Amino acid sequence: MKPASRIDATIEILERDQRIRIPLDSCVGDYMRNRRYIGSKDRREIAERVYAMARHHARLGWWMKKLKIEDTPRNRVIFWLALGENTDEKRLGDLFDGSQYAQEELNDEEKTVIGALTGQSMDHADMDEAILVECPPEYEDTLRAYFKDDFKEEMRAMQTSATLDIRANIFVMERENAQQSLAKDGVETTPTPYSPWGLRCKEKAYLSKTKAMNKGWIEIQDEGSQMIAHVCGAKPGMQVLDYCAGGGGKTLALAAAMMRKGRVVAMDLDEKRLEKGRRRYKKAGLADIIEVRPLSDPRHKKWLKRQKGTFDIVLTDVPCSGTGTWRRNPDMRWRNYGPTLAELIEIQAEILEKVAKAVKPEGKLVYATCSLLPAENENQIEKFLANNDDFEIAPLDESLGLGTPFMRLTPKRHQTDGFFAAVLQRKAAPAEAETQEKPAETK
Repeated sequence: MKPASRIDATIEILERDQRIRIPLDSCVGDYMRNRRYIGSKDRREIAERVYAMARHHARLGWWMKKLKIEDTPRNRVIFWLALGENTDEKRLGDLFDGSQYAQEELNDEEKTVIGALTGQSMDHADMDEAILVECPPEYEDTLRAYFKDDFKEEMRAMQTSATLDIRANIFVMERENAQQSLAKDGVETTPTPYSPWGLRCKEKAYLSKTKAMNKGWIEIQDEGSQMIAHVCGAKPGMQVLDYCAGGGGKTLALAAAMMRKGRVVAMDLDEKRLEKGRRRYKKAGLADIIEVRPLSDPRHKKWLKRQKGTFDIVLTDVPCSGTGTWRRNPDMRWRNYGPTLAELIEIQAEILEKVAKAVKPEGKLVYATCSLLPAENENQIEKFLANNDDFEIAPLDESLGLGTPFMRLTPKRHQTDGFFAAVLQRKAAPAEAETQEKPAETK
C-alpha cells in the first residue's frame, strides 16, 4: 500500500469504530480480515497508528475544541499527523492527494488548521492534568484518592504500550530452555522480575513463527496475569476450580504448575470462548487433567451446587471494569462495552458468594480483577469477609515483592497491566480445629 492508502485505511477504521460499538481490537481485526490484500507491514503501521490515536483521545479532542474544529475521524487523523507524528504541511498534502485509494485533497479550512498546529506539540500548558494523563472524568476522583501524589505518574504509565510477555509451559520445558529456543528463532527475551515462569520480549516479535509457540512450549500472557495463577499456589494432585476461565490462560498456568497431576475444572458463561481453550490445552499437553464445564449448560450449574467443600483452590478472575488494561485497550477508557460499574460490583459479589461453598476447609478462594478501582477490589473483600466469618485473609508472602496482604500491580510499579488479587483461606472445620488443639491421648 502507498502511504496515502494507509491513511485512508486508518480513517475507515475510525469511521467504523464510530458507527459500531465494539472493542477497538475487534474493529481493527474485522477490517483486516476482510482485506487480505493488505500486507503485514501495512497492517502493523495502520494498527499502531489507530492505537496511538486512542492513547491520545482526550488531548486530540482538546485541540479540536480549542480550534473549533468538528470532531470527525478525518480531522482526528489530520490532528494526529500534525501533533503526534510531526508531519509537515507539504507531506500532509501528499497523504491527502485525492488519488485512487486515498483521501480527498485538503480543503482551505484544513490547511488553515494545519498552519495553526505547526510548531505545536500534543501536550499544552493550558490542558487540565486529567486531560494530559488521559483520565476519564468518572474515574478521576477515585484514582486520585487511591494513587495520591503518584496519580500523574501512574496515569502516564497507563499511556504507554504494553510489553509482550510470555509464560513458559513448565510442564514440558523450563523457562531457561524456552528462552534459548526463542533465541534460536531470533526472539530475544529477558526473564520477568516477578513470575518464575515469565519471559519478556525485548522488542516486537512474531511468535507464531517460532518453534516454541508451535510446539506448545510457551503462551502469550501478561506477567500480572501469570502472577494471579502463581499466588494460587497450585500443587500436583490438587483439585482446582477456575470459575471465570475465559479462553483458558490461567487454567493452563495452573495445570502446568500442577505438572498434569490432579484436576482443573474450567467454567465460564461464554461457551464459545471456553471451548476454544480445548485446543490450547491439547497443544500444551495438559488436556488430560482439565475439565471444561460451560455455565450456559444447566447441568453444570447443578453440578457446581453439589461441589461443597470439594476444591483445594477456587480461582475467580471476575468480570470487571478492565481499568487495569488501559495500556493494551485504550478505547476502554472512554467506552463501556458491557455492564455498568454498579452492575459489575453486584455480579462480582454474587460470584464470590456462589463459589465460596466449593472451597475445602483450609482451602483457598482467590479473587482477582484487572481493575484499579478499590470498589471492585479491597471493598469487595471487606464485604465478603463481613458476611463469611469462616474465611480469613491469607496474606501474600512479602518475598514475592508484590506487597501484602493483597497483590496490587500497576504499569508504573511493576511494568504489568493493573491487576488485583486477594487470597482467602477457609478456616478449618470446627471438629478438625478441636482435634488439632486437643493433644492425642496415650494408652
